[in-house]
Amino acid sequence: MSISKDETMLAPPPPFDPTKPSTPISFPIKTLQDLASRSYFDSFHFPFNCSSVSLRQNIGSLPDRSRLLVCHDMKGGYVDDKWVQGCGNNKGFAIWNWYLMDVFVYFAHSLVTLPPPCWTNTAHRHGVKVLGTFITEWDEGKATCKELLATKESAQMYAERLAELAAALGFDGWLINIENVIDQVQIPNLKTFVSHLTKAMHSSVPGSLVIWYDSVTVKGSLAWQDQLNEMNKPFFDICDGIFMNYTWKENYPKASAKIAGERKHDVYMGIDVFGRGTFGGGQWKANVALDLLKSSDVSAALFAPGWVYETDQPPDYHTAQNKWWSLVEKSWGIVQTYPQSLPFYSDFNQGLGSHVSLQGQKLSDAPWYNISCQSLQPLLESDEGNKSEVMKVTVDGREASYNGGGNISFKGLKRNAHYTTRLFKPNLQLSGSHISVSYSVKSDERSMLGILLRFSTPSQETKSLVMAPNEYMHRFGDMFLPCLRRTTSDWTVHETNLLMDGHTLTEISALCYGPDDLAEETNTQGYSALLGHISINSQQKTKPFPPASAWVIDAHNIEIVPGDSGSRTLSCKLEWRLKHPEEDSVFTRYNVYAEKPNSSDYRSRKVMEEPRSEKVFLGTAHVDAYYVSDMVVGPDVKKVRFVIQTWDEDGSWQELDASPNILVEAESLSSKLCCCGLI
Repeated sequence: MSISKDETMLAPPPPFDPTKPSTPISFPIKTLQDLASRSYFDSFHFPFNCSSVSLRQNIGSLPDRSRLLVCHDMKGGYVDDKWVQGCGNNKGFAIWNWYLMDVFVYFAHSLVTLPPPCWTNTAHRHGVKVLGTFITEWDEGKATCKELLATKESAQMYAERLAELAAALGFDGWLINIENVIDQVQIPNLKTFVSHLTKAMHSSVPGSLVIWYDSVTVKGSLAWQDQLNEMNKPFFDICDGIFMNYTWKENYPKASAKIAGERKHDVYMGIDVFGRGTFGGGQWKANVALDLLKSSDVSAALFAPGWVYETDQPPDYHTAQNKWWSLVEKSWGIVQTYPQSLPFYSDFNQGLGSHVSLQGQKLSDAPWYNISCQSLQPLLESDEGNKSEVMKVTVDGREASYNGGGNISFKGLKRNAHYTTRLFKPNLQLSGSHISVSYSVKSDERSMLGILLRFSTPSQETKSLVMAPNEYMHRFGDMFLPCLRRTTSDWTVHETNLLMDGHTLTEISALCYGPDDLAEETNTQGYSALLGHISINSQQKTKPFPPASAWVIDAHNIEIVPGDSGSRTLSCKLEWRLKHPEEDSVFTRYNVYAEKPNSSDYRSRKVMEEPRSEKVFLGTAHVDAYYVSDMVVGPDVKKVRFVIQTWDEDGSWQELDASPNILVEAESLSSKLCCCGLI
């Protein structure tokens, strides 16, 4: 009998106890007592909530220009994104337009809102900083602030607790939102709290930010100013920026810029996407406010872009989301360029989908949601206008995938026509070493798909190279790059090597072509092609994955519960580490599998390879641990092997047969562990 996951909830769950083993979740800290005691670090869930993706190395201080901050406020927070290892709702809320923003704030109405690691991982991957939120509100907030600000020492202590959390979990700072009256005698301690938090963050997380929300004034009254003035500037002066309330008037941005002086770009004028009293009306007119702010040379803060999702904007979420963010792009422009270094890899995964694939082979056909899995997102142009009549270009998680659960789908081009659309806007300076470029395609003979690479030469001229399946397409660039081809499942992988010493890669585009020598009757269905991935790697990289013997794997918190007809449910925490970790062996993603051994008797790994039993894909881990929750084990299964497959940032996966694994007894609570000779 095969191993499966029981997705049926048989009884209401017990009250949440963060110290007890359970499916890892993200959750806020709700009281000052819990913040002061550091009890979060004793939680079973803490190690799972650490982000694993660092900001790009060249991200320090924010650029000195108008910036875009995006404040997540979606159904109170901690919805599908709270499930650290993902969940089954592939219709959950996601953002994939990271190239338009500089800062992302995770917002909810609990005292200490800790960003789920999925947002930090994918934002960092795209060069975007992530902030948590510290918020106090109304009467309860006033009482909290009275305790928080009781003394200068208490204010400093709580500030240090917040800085410690950000550093431990891997995010980049805090939005401070005091939405309640403060006793005026405590205003000096409030300033101490803000300034000490800013200093502590800068010390523990270089490049971090503390941003003040325009709410309580230096007089202690709750009075939103909507502009920078003498009532809120004292807080602005001791932190990294101010998020202005969103009911500002037309002349307020320039007035605020004048008061801020050289720090005008640290003034983030709020825009409520729901349109509640916001300049321009928000919603589909949010660009009205953005245009004014850009011309006023200040920064913008978009509050609650989940409006598109929450209000079910037609015709569907993906289409409406892309259309809304295209308005932002027209007003604000692209602010993130990637790739900027090698290796570069994207399979266009949006962090949700209807299946999971690996090199064209389907691992799972179950729907899923895990924003941590989002790869670098293409900068697709909006389908609005004449171009949409020529070709429909979408990321479609329902179609086949080469890796992960994404792709780019191209449909609609007619015979004897071509179409070019941007995918990425890199700023990648190349050295004297060869690079390897590859991409995967699933299509038929009517639908040719190539890659167009644009370079800036050392003399600042522009050069374009076409990488394509045949020379039909050479005329679309200055040079044609012949490709080696190999077939994997229904996918064709095209590969080439080139040397572009001193050149800078400035654009990666898709080039679609319906050749003109096909008979009309063979081309009645129009153009249809899927792009599965793109990768650019240095040929100097030759270091293999660490062998299975280099890893140590442990299983903890094993729980076996009897079920029906002799079956059981197995839960356990798997942890792994390299025996001798090296600086250049840092991995941020693992696939986790389970398999039933061929025999109830343990045999050596060499014998187990003949034949191997079917592996069940359980999920993806982004830290060196995975919690197996309520996995159903059939009555004939005595032991379960768990296999950990390592992913590298160049998009490659370790071979399963060479991956570390652990064998777990599944018969009784007194199960013993056999580690397959790995320890």
